[in-house]
Amino acid sequence: MSSGDSSNNCRVVAIPWPCVKRKVECAGAAFLRYYSIKCHGEDALLSTTNSKEKAEEVIFEDDVEYLRSLDPKDWKNQDHYAVLGVKNLRYKASDDDIKRAYRQKVLKHHPDKRKAQGEDVRSDDDYFTCITKAYEILGTPIKRRSYDSVDPLVDDAIPSNSDIKKEGFYKAFSKYFEINARWSEKRNVPLLGDENSPRDQVERFYAFWYEFDSWREFSYMDEEEKERGADREERRWIEKQNKAARAKLKKEEMSRIRSLVDLAYANDPRIQRFKQEDKDKKLAAKRARQDAVQAKKAEEERLIREAQAAKQKAEEAERAKLEAARAEREQMKKNLRKERKALRDLCKTNNYYSQTDDEMVSHMAAVEKICEVMKVLELQDLMKDLESNGREAFVRTVQNTEDKLEAERRALFETKKVEEQKTKKDSVIRAPIEWTAEMMQLLIKAVNLFPAGTNQRWEVVANFLNQHSTFTDDKRFTAKDVLNKAKDLQSSDFSKSSLKKAANEEAFDQFEKEKKKVANHMDENSISKSDSSAKLVNGTGKAKEEVKLEAVKEERAWTKTEQELLEQAMKTFPASTSERWDKIAECIPNRSKKDCMKRYKELVELVKAKKQAANLAK
Repeated sequence: MSSGDSSNNCRVVAIPWPCVKRKVECAGAAFLRYYSIKCHGEDALLSTTNSKEKAEEVIFEDDVEYLRSLDPKDWKNQDHYAVLGVKNLRYKASDDDIKRAYRQKVLKHHPDKRKAQGEDVRSDDDYFTCITKAYEILGTPIKRRSYDSVDPLVDDAIPSNSDIKKEGFYKAFSKYFEINARWSEKRNVPLLGDENSPRDQVERFYAFWYEFDSWREFSYMDEEEKERGADREERRWIEKQNKAARAKLKKEEMSRIRSLVDLAYANDPRIQRFKQEDKDKKLAAKRARQDAVQAKKAEEERLIREAQAAKQKAEEAERAKLEAARAEREQMKKNLRKERKALRDLCKTNNYYSQTDDEMVSHMAAVEKICEVMKVLELQDLMKDLESNGREAFVRTVQNTEDKLEAERRALFETKKVEEQKTKKDSVIRAPIEWTAEMMQLLIKAVNLFPAGTNQRWEVVANFLNQHSTFTDDKRFTAKDVLNKAKDLQSSDFSKSSLKKAANEEAFDQFEKEKKKVANHMDENSISKSDSSAKLVNGTGKAKEEVKLEAVKEERAWTKTEQELLEQAMKTFPASTSERWDKIAECIPNRSKKDCMKRYKELVELVKAKKQAANLAK
């Protein structure tokens, strides 16, 4: 194979290169056009496009009469764009347009050209100096910007209310915003838009203009040039005066722009529509919250009404049930009285009682026992039996009733006997303690002083009772005694009223016992009724004397123990405690609420007297 053949058969193998992710920034004219259209609409680039199209069709004017009317010494007040023949383009003229216009003016109006044509040219005040000065200013970017800032043809006015009404908001303000857009440092100035513009575009427009950054400056209007100063100090003074004047004009310019934006914002129908939408949205949200609150309140009221209705219904059902039960009991009592009367009438009518007095009395007592023992159905069955079998059934029923009662008495006797034996057995170990009202008050006081959670509470309570009671050492309280008694009091309404009731019942029982003893003594000695009445009167008088003694006893002096108990109770129940003095009185045996309050006042007066005496001694 030849070398040529070998070269044709040679293959090139591509070695794969690893992919690398890079960040690419969008750029270029196409992207700028896309971004401008997306942010500002189709009209954003029209000015640039039109300026390019116009650049190709520029026609330079040549107003010789205007040029000859110029004064070279008053060049600052001349229209430089008119001098160069670009009066129609003005700030839209490009740098290339300025250069071509100047070249045409030089070729036509140069003094040498005009002399060659036979024109008489004065070298000291020729108008060509104005052409040169115009190009010097417009051909230099900084000086051209300074001149454009004070262009005499610029309209710095803002639309009036009549203009807005006449031309309409969008037409009137679009013109003025387009005029002032030329001063923006930023490119792509947003447009005003129309009534269909979205809200974000409108807000972006006003945000841009409220933060408008203007490049407009007023150095062209300086009254004096710094270079004319004789020395450095004078030049500095001139520069200072010029800066102050520029700052003032700049401030007025920004105030004018702000006034234009404020006027547009106040008259913009889109802003008014947006505000109304926001207001409606807030009102709708507020109304929705109020509706939710009202609905919640209505639901709560409905639940309350349903609960009250259910409760009322349950109460009515319970009352109906109780009323039915009461009516049933009343009916049963009525039937029972009816059957008892029928039994008595039947026994009396049929003469089931015997003729002898003793048997008659016993049978009548037996009938009463039968009425007490038997119920309605039993009495009805008995009536049927008596109507069928007569006296025989009556005697049999009397005998059965006596046997039944005897059996019950025997069972009760056996039970009592067993209990007595058990009590006797317990008494051998330890005699039970009989709780008096004073003991129970002392127990209540100890329970209040040592509440639940106290370590070995009931042993502490028992020791407290043993220390403050009058028992001897052979009859002492144990933890079991106080615990059982506390449970009994708790189950029977552990309160002051119940203690008073228990004390009254105990006193009444004691009185009944004494009364029975007196009655037995009267029976044994055959005392007449008059004597017994006299003793009863004497007993009443004695009771009255005891009451008087108790009243005197209440006025007795406070002991050391009672004083300590009062102080401890006042610490236990502070002034913020409800019914404080009632609780304090419960903790002190044989002392009432009135006694405790009176003692407290005495102590307060005693303390005040001691303090006064100490102050006088000082």
